[in-house]
Amino acid sequence: MRTGLRTVRLELTEPLRISRSTMSARDAVWLSVEHEGVTGHGEAVSSVYYRLDAESLGRHFTAVGADLARFPDPETALEVLRTGESASAGAPPAVTAAVDAALLDLVGKRAGRPVHRLLGAEDTPVAATARTLGITSPAHAAAQARSLVASGFEVLKVKAGAADPEEDVERVRAVRDAAPGARLLLDPNGAWTTGQAEALLPRFAAFGVEAVEQPLAPGDPEALAALAERSPLPVVADEDAVDLEDVRRLAGRVHGVNVKLAKCGGVHAALRIAELIDGSGTELMLGCLTASSLGLAPAVHLADRARWADLDGHLLLAHDPWTGIGGEDGRVRTSDLPGLGVEPREGRRADVEACRTDPDGRRTDPEGRRADLA
Repeated sequence: MRTGLRTVRLELTEPLRISRSTMSARDAVWLSVEHEGVTGHGEAVSSVYYRLDAESLGRHFTAVGADLARFPDPETALEVLRTGESASAGAPPAVTAAVDAALLDLVGKRAGRPVHRLLGAEDTPVAATARTLGITSPAHAAAQARSLVASGFEVLKVKAGAADPEEDVERVRAVRDAAPGARLLLDPNGAWTTGQAEALLPRFAAFGVEAVEQPLAPGDPEALAALAERSPLPVVADEDAVDLEDVRRLAGRVHGVNVKLAKCGGVHAALRIAELIDGSGTELMLGCLTASSLGLAPAVHLADRARWADLDGHLLLAHDPWTGIGGEDGRVRTSDLPGLGVEPREGRRADVEACRTDPDGRRTDPEGRRADLA
């Protein structure tokens, strides 16, 4: 198997402010895995929170490429990932997730089957996705809510954690007034103390907020579980539920866990988490980072397994370089195309195909610069 990569810049339509930062763009690193003339693709994105930039992602992918070269075919490599082994020792979960995605895409294409069928689901997954509203003025949030509901969105996720909690209350009030029939989720990204959460959650429950993600600062899952026990609305762990062991500590003690493939290690890691919480009283939310349709697609193939789908990262982009999972009408869906079912958008195919092989087997970009992983 040969591997290659390309880094692109993803610009957001407008800056997204959350409690700990404001983001207007991020880098995406596209991984390609080729075997016998068929190519699969995966994506990892830079993240300040997870301490990953494009350069460090590239270094990790280099190690992954060398590791993949030892397998005779992608099916064998995918089986290793399925059993819980890393694609490369020390690789961060975002890299493992991208490798998992590229191998699923490649194996699905070779078998002529979409990824959800490879995973045992017959029906094509379709889910109503939440659409995120950042920390902004109540008037702007209300205008966004009205526009989104008119486009078909049924679920809105309002970011919270402003310096003055009353700003959060007014923003949610404005969104509720503008979209009285919408399902509302709330996400302070760990901005509140226990005292603030206990005072605020009843007020948000009165607005009909359906669930709150990570109200408390991460690092004290016991405090989060204790808050969930007395909260007037469901509490979903996010930053405190990174991997399988985190979830094991919280299963049955919080109402939900937000599983993001980039933080847990990919589709197969997410399936292990889903199996762990099944029947525990803790339900699955599928979340994402801001990424392209390529980065979102693996989670969409799992979307029908979750109570909450928060898979709108591609919808926040000014220009999504990939297409194939929809979402503009409030519903993400897979197709019956083999693999992940995504394709480069018109005019971006050259970016995807920019890496080629030089005579000594190394991958280069069109100007001849090294771009190889193995």
